[in-house]
Amino acid sequence: MKLPVSTEWLLHCATSLAQLEPGATASAAQLAAYFDLPAPYLAKQLQALVRAGLLSATTGPRGGFQLARPAAEITLLEIVEAVDGGSTPFQCREIRQRGRGAHPPEDCADACLLAVRMHEAHRAWRSSLAGTTLADILGELPATAPARTRRLLTDTE
Repeated sequence: MKLPVSTEWLLHCATSLAQLEPGATASAAQLAAYFDLPAPYLAKQLQALVRAGLLSATTGPRGGFQLARPAAEITLLEIVEAVDGGSTPFQCREIRQRGRGAHPPEDCADACLLAVRMHEAHRAWRSSLAGTTLADILGELPATAPARTRRLLTDTE
């Protein structure tokens, strides 16, 4: 499965925002500088998380992004789906019924076993992401990470 590069960006940005003090925000420019990413493109991608209700955005000199809900209520799956949608990455085209090796129709009455296994793997992947919140990720970070993130992310120099 291949996800857009922006998926990684937004997972890291959301995790960083979750480390800020309550009420604090970070701008797209601050997040872009923190991760060395292109600010205009990142700003557009962050809007996907706003539209999904995962981030809130404020304008003005002290504006920026913050989590729209507590970190314990935002799953990794929600972030991934905000960027990439929820469609399955595997599409069975029933090639087992084509070409010189085509199976007879009676052998294809049941679903393709490969498609079944691919869909099972996708469901397991989604279940794993749905069962992991930003708070879970924060709980596994080194103890020094949140203070470091707050200091470096909000440093405007």
